[in-house]
Amino acid sequence: MATPHQQADDQAEDVQTGARRAARQLCLGFKHHDDREREAAVESFAAVDRLQFQHVSETTAHDAAVAYVDALWAKDAVERSCMVDGTIDADALAAADWSDVREAFARRASLVDMDPQYAEKSTTAWRRHKVGGDYWTPMKQAQLHEYRAALQKPDYPDKPRYGQSGYGPEPARYLLGVELHDTRKWKQAEQVMTPYFERILREHRSTPLAASD
Repeated sequence: MATPHQQADDQAEDVQTGARRAARQLCLGFKHHDDREREAAVESFAAVDRLQFQHVSETTAHDAAVAYVDALWAKDAVERSCMVDGTIDADALAAADWSDVREAFARRASLVDMDPQYAEKSTTAWRRHKVGGDYWTPMKQAQLHEYRAALQKPDYPDKPRYGQSGYGPEPARYLLGVELHDTRKWKQAEQVMTPYFERILREHRSTPLAASD
């Protein structure tokens, strides 16, 4: 029979293994998006969402991943509509209609009981990511909403005292992951994002969530 210390070590290893797998699937999802492999992107992002959104059914988590991929593909469509001689017209892109992107993000938020502001912040972040400007602030704000939904903790980040205005370390990790994706440093992105998912898995283990439709 395993001792309490052995059980704790086994659980910690399970959390680390699951978190590494989720980080890898997240990176694969973006790789599949870059390669225009839609169904593969859905499956990778669905693996992530099934892990992090355990307060909903697996079917609903899968639908949330589909909505995310829909947002990425809608973003690509906006970019293609603003191409001139093989180059994106930044002014046209800034003025383009991003409502399809926003709608897909809003659908994702609704499926997993996420703050609706996630849709607006995500859309602003991805638009600025392409046309220039401060994309990192709305990106962290969006991921704050997503992380709160994953943890089912509306008070995250629960800082003990100082620095209350920050978004928490995990949304900052996500932003760094995006930057590493942009430079194709995939291994570093996986390493950065593993603790992001470790926190989620530890929370799920300490507070089992009842999935529902």
